[in-house]
Parts: sequence; C-alpha cells; structure tokens
Amino acid sequence: MKSEQVLAVIDQVPYLAALRTAQANVSAAQAKTETARIELQGKQALFDEKVISDYELSLARNQLAVALAELEQAKAQETDARNNLSYTEIKSPSDGVIGTLPFRIGALVNPNMAQPFTVVSDNSEMYAYFSVSENKLRQLRARYGSIDKMISKMPEISLQLNDGTFYGQKGHIETVSGVVNPTTGAVQIKALFPNPDRELLSGTIGNVILQGLNTDAILVPMTATVELQDKIIAYRLKNGKSEAAYLTADRLNDGNHFVVKQGLSVGDTIVCEGVGLVREGMIVTPKTVTP
Repeated sequence: MKSEQVLAVIDQVPYLAALRTAQANVSAAQAKTETARIELQGKQALFDEKVISDYELSLARNQLAVALAELEQAKAQETDARNNLSYTEIKSPSDGVIGTLPFRIGALVNPNMAQPFTVVSDNSEMYAYFSVSENKLRQLRARYGSIDKMISKMPEISLQLNDGTFYGQKGHIETVSGVVNPTTGAVQIKALFPNPDRELLSGTIGNVILQGLNTDAILVPMTATVELQDKIIAYRLKNGKSEAAYLTADRLNDGNHFVVKQGLSVGDTIVCEGVGLVREGMIVTPKTVTP
C-alpha cells in the first residue's frame, strides 16, 4: 500500500452540499464587492465634481469595506467546508502493509472509537522491543559509559526468529528507557532492523541477541549438556567416574554453545557425546578428540 492511498470513504453527501453552499456564498460576496467598488468609483467622481458631500463618499467606502470583509468570511467558510470534505477520505499515512478492516460498508465510525479503523505498518524498517534486567543494564553502562555512549558504541544486534533461525539483517539499538519497571525490574529497549524484503511482520515474536565480550568465559557445546526443568547439567570426569555439574550459563548467540558462568573450571574434562545416557558415578573411559 502506498502513502495517501484511499482506504475508505465516509458518506460525502452532506459535506459536498456544505461545500457547494460555501462556494455559492463566495460568488455572491464577490458580486457584492464588485458592486460596492463600482458604487465607490461613482461616488468618488461625484465628490470630485463637488456634487455630493464627504459623508456620502465615506459611506460608499464603508460599504466596500463591509463587502470585502464578507468576502473573506465566505472564503474562510469555503476552506472549512473543503477541509471537512477531505476528512471523509481515510488515507494511508505511509507506505506499508494494511492490517484487518473490522468495519463493513454502512458501519458508523467516529473519532472517539476505541478500536482503530485499521493499522498500517511501514515494513521497510521494523522496531523490536525487548527488555533487559536492571543489573544487565548496569553491566552495559559500566562497559560503554552513559546510555548515549552505550547506544552509539554497542555492536550490531541479531534477531532469532520464533522458529529458531536467525534473521539475515543486523539491527541497532535506538533508545533505552530511563525508567525501570517496578514490577519486573526490567528496562525496555527499542531496536531498529532493516526489512527490505518484508520478511518481518508486525507482531513477530523472537529473541534479540546482544553481543557481549568475555575473555574469561568457558564455552561448552549445548550437545554436551542436559536440560532438566530449569537446570543445565554437564558431566565432568573425576577419578574416572562421571560427576554432575550444575551450570549457571547463558546461551551464546550462535545457538550452539553455552557460556558457563559457574559450575565448571578451566581444565575440567566433560562428556561431549551420549551425555543423555550418562548417570552420576558411571565409569567413563575418556577419548581425546582432535578438532
């Protein structure tokens, strides 16, 4: 849909009638003005010949001034009527994709309706709204400085779609709210993603991936872990037997690894294959795999 394209038309009959009336009033006022101007010219000639008094000349001037004022008033009424008529055409405010039209022909509409007539989304660019915890925001500010510096210096962000795939275009953060939600303790962030192929639709659900920098992180493949309810478990070798390690970890934005914060130490040997069959205390014979 193109900008200014007509979406619907409200009954125009009363507004067209009001416009025609206003146009007729303008024509009548113009004629009255011309008559008053001719009258003034005649009075001026008679005054110059000293046939009439100054009072009659002033009266003619005042009649022309009144006629001009009535003409301006009629023109203003015509402008108002034309403006009211323009409101009968509901037009798209921008290029984009139109949502559903919940109203049928003959339905009553007015400016005070709670339900919008429709929604037009400009899909050439899409905004993504997401939240981060207050602690996460403090970490980002500690790394980049003020919120303004954080917005300008943060690397591009990624979008993981609802089906697990990654959107092909990178986005960037535009605004960060300065208010923490007292209920959730989170801060809302708005990011902008280019959408040249209209792949993203309004209302799309996904995960926004923020790139981080952690030189001391331990990465483990997701295939080397087991997720049990809200716990992430890996098995490490201790004295030739398996030992469960309960991890505190974040998902890496490649979708294949965990960034381990707690639960493992540098130098630990973990089970990478068949981890779903491993149990606590099982004897495991390690096999070194060269990448």
